[in-house]
Amino acid sequence: MSTAADSVLEGFERRDFAHDGVTHRHYVIGSGPAVIVIAEIPGITPKVAGFARRVADAGFTVFLPSLFGTDGADPNPNGITDAARAGGVMIRALGKVCVSREFTVLATGRSSPVVSWLRALSRSAHAECGGPGTGAIGMCLTGGFALAMSVDDTMLAPVLSQPSLPFGITPGRRRTIDISPDDLSRVQTRCAKGLQVMGARFEGDVLSPGGRFDFLREHLGDAFIGVELPDETANSEGALPPHSVVTEHLVDAPGEPTREALDDIIAFFREKLGVA
Repeated sequence: MSTAADSVLEGFERRDFAHDGVTHRHYVIGSGPAVIVIAEIPGITPKVAGFARRVADAGFTVFLPSLFGTDGADPNPNGITDAARAGGVMIRALGKVCVSREFTVLATGRSSPVVSWLRALSRSAHAECGGPGTGAIGMCLTGGFALAMSVDDTMLAPVLSQPSLPFGITPGRRRTIDISPDDLSRVQTRCAKGLQVMGARFEGDVLSPGGRFDFLREHLGDAFIGVELPDETANSEGALPPHSVVTEHLVDAPGEPTREALDDIIAFFREKLGVA
């Protein structure tokens, strides 16, 4: 029987990918160079799938990993009136992540183990799709994953959308990001040779604090392109305070700052991956 979730992912090809004893399913759509779209909490929602389609329509093959949550489920089907339900869904998904050994949610100076699987998926996607390399966007809890994936020379277009790890429960954790010193050093070397890293957040977002972007500017210099949006530009129908730049809090209309940020991200993918 067809479900609402099935319709959300209609047109995507479902696959499994294994690396180093770890297997996750993922979904593929489009053609052209590969872009890995890594969902935010609570998972592959209709808005995350919609963003993935948008990237595919821009000339890319999108690989959409399923790392947590229920694929295709809408945590907030009735808009802002369903905020309590949406919050409950997110808390349950977050609880599962917090006890998973694949994710490092509090420790500083560490890349989450799942990044190894994502790097392998990116390399496989590049071998399949060709082009000069791959791109990736992480969101919220997965935001920093795109940075840690950039140790590989094939990663040419990393985007960090509202990166939220490690959770900013202390001042020190609010001024760092989830990447190991060795991985960060490798990314710095690549940035010195021309790699650029893009990031986006809302100015008042406590889950993705401003000190995190200060950290990235300090360590990556001009190679970091940071986009920080006023909170009042967020979609007011979002179930949570301004946070999700290209999904929940996107105002999808020409001239809107969030739409311009989304367009800039796609333009970044196009420039770095050679799509006209």
